[in-house]
Amino acid sequence: MSKITIIAAIAENNAIGKNQQLLCHMPADMKRFKELTTGHAVIMGRKTFESLPHALPNRKNVVLTTLPEAVFMDSFACESMGTALDLCEKEDEIFIIGGALVYRQALRIADRMLITRTHHEFKDADAFFPVVNWDLWEETEREDFPADDKNPYPYSFVTYMRKK
Repeated sequence: MSKITIIAAIAENNAIGKNQQLLCHMPADMKRFKELTTGHAVIMGRKTFESLPHALPNRKNVVLTTLPEAVFMDSFACESMGTALDLCEKEDEIFIIGGALVYRQALRIADRMLITRTHHEFKDADAFFPVVNWDLWEETEREDFPADDKNPYPYSFVTYMRKK
C-alpha cells in the first residue's frame, strides 16, 4: 500500500494561496518540495495544475477534475480521489499537493503531512488549508529557519504523522 503524504506551505492564518498562486516566493520551500516529490506521484486539483507552467517533471502528475473530457498535458485526469489513488497504487509514496479542496479530501486518508509553516499572516489570501483535527496527528520533526536574503519570512519545516 502506498504512503499518502500531504505537502503544503501554510501561513500563520492557514492561508495557502491567492489568485491560484502561492502567497510568496520561498526558494527553500520550493527546493524541499522538489527533492521530496521527484520520482513519486503527485495528486492535485485542476486549478493547481493550471497554475503550474507545465506538468511537474520526473513525477506522475494526476489531476482531479469534474470535467471528464479534460486533457492535461503529460498528466492523468481523474474524477475522484479514489480513482486517482487506484492509478497510483504501484507508487511507494503519493504526494497530495493541493489545492484546498484536494487537501480537505486527503486529510481523511493521509499518513503524513509535510508542512512548511511560513511565520507570517497574509491578509489578502483567498485559499486556506482546511481545519485539521490535531488530536489525530503527532508532530515528529521540526526545523526552524530565520528569514534570509532569499526567503522573506521565517519558516519551519514540520512533519506530522497520523497517530495509530
